[in-house]
Amino acid sequence: MSTVELTKENFDDIVSGNDFVLIDFWAEWCGPCKQFGPVFERSSEKHDDLVFAKVDTEAQPELAQAFQIQSIPTVMIVRDNIAVFAQPGALPAEALEDVIGQARALDMEEVRASVTEAQQDEQAQAEQAQ
Repeated sequence: MSTVELTKENFDDIVSGNDFVLIDFWAEWCGPCKQFGPVFERSSEKHDDLVFAKVDTEAQPELAQAFQIQSIPTVMIVRDNIAVFAQPGALPAEALEDVIGQARALDMEEVRASVTEAQQDEQAQAEQAQ
């Protein structure tokens, strides 16, 4: 499967409409991004059940800013609308495959419960601060 180009116009539809999305934040001028591109593309061919997407941080600065991308390339994995992995740097093929395997193995019920608990803690702290 080839990669999908994410824009601010299609981002929500693609990420919300799929259970498992790998996102490569990159830019044309970035040497490590160019080295990582073929690794990402080859991985997309191995995992045709997953969505592989790319965000050109130069063309889509709003998306890069929304995800607080400080360094490129950055790989992010979103499962069930929850970012479960984000790491800057060009991953070697083996490391990318390992990360995909770990993300596949996640118990998303546990992840959702953890996210809910963290949100409740934040809300309680905010209320105490008032």
